Amino acid sequence: MTISHSLDLLHSFLQYLTITRRLASNTVAAYESDLRSFLRQSPKPLTTITRQDIQNYFRFCHARNISARSNARRLAALRAFFLFLQQQGVLDGNPLTDIDTPKMGQSLPKVLSEAEVQALLKRPSKPTPLALRNHTMLHLLYGSGLRVSELVNLPMTSCNLTTGHLRILGKGDKERVVPFSALTGQIVQEYLTQVRPLLLKGKTSPLLFCSNRAKGMTRNRFWQIIREVAQRSGISKEISPHILRHSFATHLLAGGADLRSVQMMLGHTDIATTQIYTHVDGDRLKTAHRRFHPRG
Repeated sequence: MTISHSLDLLHSFLQYLTITRRLASNTVAAYESDLRSFLRQSPKPLTTITRQDIQNYFRFCHARNISARSNARRLAALRAFFLFLQQQGVLDGNPLTDIDTPKMGQSLPKVLSEAEVQALLKRPSKPTPLALRNHTMLHLLYGSGLRVSELVNLPMTSCNLTTGHLRILGKGDKERVVPFSALTGQIVQEYLTQVRPLLLKGKTSPLLFCSNRAKGMTRNRFWQIIREVAQRSGISKEISPHILRHSFATHLLAGGADLRSVQMMLGHTDIATTQIYTHVDGDRLKTAHRRFHPRG
């Protein structure tokens, strides 16, 4: 087996993830990146990979200060890949047997305060079409807790201004319905009637949000936009689209929303994933305890 054959097997595995398991393109890309990293550091035929090779690879990762969370993701990619090779009859054994997942402490999500969100969502002082589009996207991102990939790929047909709902096709092609407020609805309506036609310039697009060339927006471009807006808004802390999603969930729970509803809006399969947001509600719980408990 040659190195090129190893790359052919990787290609077959990625096709399996895409066609058979129907994983999202971003997920498949993450698998590919992690597995190519391993193949670069272990340039030998896959049939000769040993447990020692796997351990040496993670020693290399550790030496480069790769986080435990990232190493856990890389190990999961390797497990899936080598299991696929076993199922295809390429390998008799699995070198990952008995290799433990790196232990991770649970990192708490970073969030913006409500005051910081208000600053971020302030109407732009120079209301150009692009600035108003960005303003609308930020309102919808925070107002509905979308993932950035869901936001930039949101079809026109998924936004119902009459009912105030979005129909989202999320990870694993799982559909969910997410509400948005009347204020967000007004901002989206203004964008649709006054801004979007200026961006399209007579062209058409199936996407709700488009560039001034009537094209879709990349996730990376929106990352840049949110950071630019945050800087102009005087927000110095780290910010990303996902931090705004974290803020959406945290503020809902702090306002009294139940965990199950937040889980459904975020599109989490396991409620344990949503429970991490309850940490921010600690102050509210302490206040309630002091107020109502006999020995508070």
